[in-house]
Amino acid sequence: MPPALLDAPWLDGRRIVMLEPRRVAARAAAHFMARQRGEAAGDTVGYRIRFENKVGPRTRIEVVTEGILTRMIQDDPTLEGVGALLFDEFHERHLAADLGLALALDVQSSLREDLRIVVMSATLDGERLAQFLDAPRLSSAGRSHPVQIGHYPARREETLEHQLRRAVEHALAAPGDVLAFLPASARSPAPTPRWPPAWPRAASTCWPCTANCRWSNRAACCSPTPTAAAGWCWRPTSPNPA
Repeated sequence: MPPALLDAPWLDGRRIVMLEPRRVAARAAAHFMARQRGEAAGDTVGYRIRFENKVGPRTRIEVVTEGILTRMIQDDPTLEGVGALLFDEFHERHLAADLGLALALDVQSSLREDLRIVVMSATLDGERLAQFLDAPRLSSAGRSHPVQIGHYPARREETLEHQLRRAVEHALAAPGDVLAFLPASARSPAPTPRWPPAWPRAASTCWPCTANCRWSNRAACCSPTPTAAAGWCWRPTSPNPA
């Protein structure tokens, strides 16, 4: 949505600020939009999250998290230089997102009638929200994909690693990659040297992914690979995984 609005006449060269409720989503969305333009994050498209700022003088699309948006409105109630505020994934309904929308509506009604506000969600009751905001509702049909559910219970005295291996091997028999979600990082299979002997032979690339792992691992899990790949959650052994 933000790139499609960049050349809108009413924007008049001002910035677009898009709210993402999670840091991983904010960073990933900014990198994705930047790649679509053949640029790096921080050029036309940038992001601001806690402890990380990748915006520059040419940035016109800023992806921010909830706390950053609230601080922006508190520091500059007129939101000078901002032409549109987009609230993505609004169905998650965090208190900070509700506060951000309330502040944005207050700014629009009292100081910035020209400020455009867009609230987006794939699952929220759009009609009720449109009535609440007294705004038009736009719908875009998405694509659905077939989903097959399989259950692979553990065998007698089977460890989590071997149970996961069987499930992933079965999934990798079909084209595509596998993202495995485990109960918690403390219960996840350990990395080298224990993990490779039990890892499915069909997977040529494996990426650990957890809340405090490196951003490069998270990006790799969401990037297309030329060969079969698998991502999983593990317990970090490094004292500084960032």
